[in-house]
Amino acid sequence: MDLGLTDRTYVVTGATRGLGFATARELVAEGANVVITGRTEESAAAAAAALGARALGVAADNADPDAPDRLVAAARERFGRLDGVLISVGGPPPGTAADNTDEQWRAAFESVFLGAVRLARTAAAELAEGGVIGFVLSGSVHEPIPGLTVSNGLRPGLAGFAKSLANEVGPRGIRVLGVLPGRIATDRMTQLDALSGDPEGSRARNSASIPLGRYGKPEEFGRVAAFLLSPAASYVSGVMVPVDGGALHGF
Repeated sequence: MDLGLTDRTYVVTGATRGLGFATARELVAEGANVVITGRTEESAAAAAAALGARALGVAADNADPDAPDRLVAAARERFGRLDGVLISVGGPPPGTAADNTDEQWRAAFESVFLGAVRLARTAAAELAEGGVIGFVLSGSVHEPIPGLTVSNGLRPGLAGFAKSLANEVGPRGIRVLGVLPGRIATDRMTQLDALSGDPEGSRARNSASIPLGRYGKPEEFGRVAAFLLSPAASYVSGVMVPVDGGALHGF
């Protein structure tokens, strides 16, 4: 299938590694251009170099109110257009309702929630018909994940914002959607398994709870995200798409 991605341009945040990088790699493989962000110039430049000439790395903090305008400008200056964004941010710190501090909540709100809202809002004003705004969220949109209370509090709110935005910009031909990774084998998942004190046992138990019986690979997520961002998915909007091996208990 031709996804129709050739020469289209996307901003992918938090894409120096993990799910963001996996998606950027699939987009580039299909002929798209990407502007990827990382915490530092060095990490962003290194990731862009690994992707080749169709990638530009930009240091950007999701909590920075000026970041959205800078990213849109970078896409237009380097590639001459903007067709969509995929907003992927690092997971908030683990913890329980009793453990997480006010400062952790505030910092996560600024980067995970408000930063995502700002970029989506900026992109919505810049995109033309056929544009797309994607959010990398989590299965916690539907089912709270033990030990990730901050994420459980913020991700469902972003899903609600995404649905509202889809309704608002749909008449202009712009799509908005979410992608919900389950247990994908990234550094983040390694960190979470290590919190149990028995990483191998944790992974075995978690794998047993997944109908496909294993963790996903980053490229398995990246291929789904690239499709959803592409013109091939032109009638998909306002939905949350799980990529979790069947782990979600609901429909």
